[in-house]
Amino acid sequence: MTWARGVSIGIANQNSEDKKTLSSIAGLPCKDAARRPVAVMMPSDPETRPLSGIGSADLVIEMPVTPNGITRMMAIFQCQTPSEIGSIRSAREDFIPLAAGFNALYAHWGGEHGALKKLDNGILDNIDAMKYEGTTFYRKAGVPKPHNGFSTLDLITDKARELGYSITKDFGGYARLNDSITVNLANVANTITLDYQGYQGRNKVAWAYDASKKAYLRSRGLAPEIDKLTGKQIQASVVAVMHTSSHVLIEGDQYIVVNTIGQGTADIYQQGTLTGGTWKKDPKRLDSPLKFYDSNGKEIRFTPGPIWIEIKI
Repeated sequence: MTWARGVSIGIANQNSEDKKTLSSIAGLPCKDAARRPVAVMMPSDPETRPLSGIGSADLVIEMPVTPNGITRMMAIFQCQTPSEIGSIRSAREDFIPLAAGFNALYAHWGGEHGALKKLDNGILDNIDAMKYEGTTFYRKAGVPKPHNGFSTLDLITDKARELGYSITKDFGGYARLNDSITVNLANVANTITLDYQGYQGRNKVAWAYDASKKAYLRSRGLAPEIDKLTGKQIQASVVAVMHTSSHVLIEGDQYIVVNTIGQGTADIYQQGTLTGGTWKKDPKRLDSPLKFYDSNGKEIRFTPGPIWIEIKI
């Protein structure tokens, strides 16, 4: 299949020169492989669709953030530079360990109280649009608030330099699968359904495998999910479903706390197949990577290409 910038995603062996320039996240040849990943908070609200730039992310993590199941996404960019990213929304505490695990700069527009307290205390290199609106971040005319906040990777990276943050710190990488998986009746998985609640069914997510693209294509609310910049449907080489737990922080609160550290069961979809296993993230280290393992305890190798992690509670 073809990623943005015409990069071909295939199941082919990489030579030693290729390996020097592979994205540590997507596992594809990448001229910006040394660039520090940038994690940007993005919404799932129907009125924000289609989102700008999300199809260029190396990895996206989606999880519920409210008791009624409304989700938020964190898109992580390394290899590609879309002309614009947005809309950009608020930080959530549960995403902080995940961003740290990718050694990412964390870009957000404000946040819930617990997240902002930690971020303002320096738990993670972050750039808050509430502090830099009008310079690093901007509001687009004709788009209703609070969904009109946007930025670019260049603006975010420039601000990171100004703040003294490293812009080359990198995630260690995932194990890579450069061979085809044998499909059989026991592992075939051409569709994925995630019954995220909210918006009268318009937040339900479905992925359908397209063998010609060697990728899963994403739909939301029964419609293809499109990147506004390209007009193309969102696709992923790997869709990892993380099963975990959550609780309401304070009774009656509008936010929930999702467990994104420790371990739990996981379903890994790639090449039209399903592999069951576990996810693990060391709770003793904020920057520990999020990894996935099969039933024998071996790290699951990922097909090169964009990754989506869907968190299900």
